[in-house]
Amino acid sequence: MDQTAILDLIKLKFKFASSSAVATLLDYCLYLILVSQSILPTTSNLISASLGMLVNFFLQKKYVFSLNRKLDKAFIISIATSLLGILIGTILIYLLNKIEFFESYQMLTKAIVTGILFFYNFYLKRFAFENKFF
Repeated sequence: MDQTAILDLIKLKFKFASSSAVATLLDYCLYLILVSQSILPTTSNLISASLGMLVNFFLQKKYVFSLNRKLDKAFIISIATSLLGILIGTILIYLLNKIEFFESYQMLTKAIVTGILFFYNFYLKRFAFENKFF
């Protein structure tokens, strides 16, 4: 990769991180509200992450990626990617909550899972919209 391509990729990751931050803020707020209402962390994650997923799709379509395939195909690939990410995230939350420390600090638990899923989501969403990984 030449220097221009690397800078373009960094800019794209910044835009992705910005749009993801909005959806993640919504996800976190809803997650913490649901957990505080005695809803299981795994159930809370499924609900909050699903809403965040939909918001994220529309933000990424409008502000982050160029649509290089049909919208319905991009939507299906993006949602499938997100659903798999939600499943992975929910499994990670379940496993981390088996550790007493993480069970007591849900914000940290959710933050660790979000960090793990960031790169997974970036590259697979780029594929969904632009039909390329790098």
